[in-house]
Amino acid sequence: MSGGVDSSVAAALLKQQGHDVVGCFMRLGSVDSIERGDDGACDLPTDAPSTPGNSPSPGRSNRQGCCSVGDAADGRLVAAMLGIPFYVINFRADFGRIINYFVDEYNAGRTPNPCVRCNQWLKFGKLLEYARSIDADAIATGHYARLERAADGRTGLYRGRSTAKDQSYVLFGIDRDVLDRMFLPIGDLEKLQVRQLAEEMGLPVFDKPDSQEICFVPDNQYANLLDRERPGSLQPGPILDGEGRVLGQHQGHQHFTIGQRRGLSLSLGHPVYVVQKDAQANTITVGPRCQTLAAGLIADEANWLLPEVPASPRPCLVQCRAHGGAVAATVQSLHPDRLRVDFDTPQPAISPGQAVVVYDGNRVLGGGWIRQVLAPQD
Repeated sequence: MSGGVDSSVAAALLKQQGHDVVGCFMRLGSVDSIERGDDGACDLPTDAPSTPGNSPSPGRSNRQGCCSVGDAADGRLVAAMLGIPFYVINFRADFGRIINYFVDEYNAGRTPNPCVRCNQWLKFGKLLEYARSIDADAIATGHYARLERAADGRTGLYRGRSTAKDQSYVLFGIDRDVLDRMFLPIGDLEKLQVRQLAEEMGLPVFDKPDSQEICFVPDNQYANLLDRERPGSLQPGPILDGEGRVLGQHQGHQHFTIGQRRGLSLSLGHPVYVVQKDAQANTITVGPRCQTLAAGLIADEANWLLPEVPASPRPCLVQCRAHGGAVAATVQSLHPDRLRVDFDTPQPAISPGQAVVVYDGNRVLGGGWIRQVLAPQD
């Protein structure tokens, strides 16, 4: 229970269905410090003011973040209203792995996705271990995705009914065996329906804003985090054209991703995009948009949610960024830990470091982490 409306309604629905529910909040220590009381629980403040037309109960936070003290207070308040236990689990040491991954990927010239890693390593990793330790039968979250019995007889992961809020992309990395020990109670709902249910249930978080930030980068200035975690890692370097001519200077390759147009500070009389990054040489290469096109990609750390891995090319849909659309392609396994995707039509701005998720219609087949982009001639 993160303190948001989605996980709050998920818990309430499970309680209504007769499940024995335990609320858990992951203490990451990423935004605010949380002081522990003598009983081992978090001593959470109740500092959210009431406003005309919106009178939250004590503890209600309107902060648009994630995993903060205020969020924990909201989670505790909702749990108390539902009459379920609420535990704050200290994952601060484990969360350091997420931050190190985030920083190291940027410094290596890739574009990371910490939310996918958090689901993989913490929510369906460490948190699942905790669930087992208290003899819980399953773990539930407020993700907009669905679990259904597939034609092969196994539990499959599917897109949420809400196309605008679907979060199946960020869940591709969980272990296939975990699907049978999961609940996704709001996967069949639209966001408006979730808020309406929360209001009908009297939950004070019914109108709480969605989190729009990476929880450990609350100001969205991730370069500040990189500089703090790895002092001196951001260094000025040249911006080049395709012929190697210097067009300008950048203040660190980490500020840019493939396909980016803004922030280049170049006046060339025509638009240019980042088409290549060389972290070792600390260079950015720019060119026309057509040079950002990719015919396909190679991904490693492949994770399949299928009984059998597709060894031969298989038609599919693939999604290469959390908020992007799915496009037609073929996929095949090159190795138990590697897959290849060939797009039916070349796609722009495919960024190494991002996740690629493979679908059959609305079902998640699997995915991996993009390591190599294939040019149209490859």
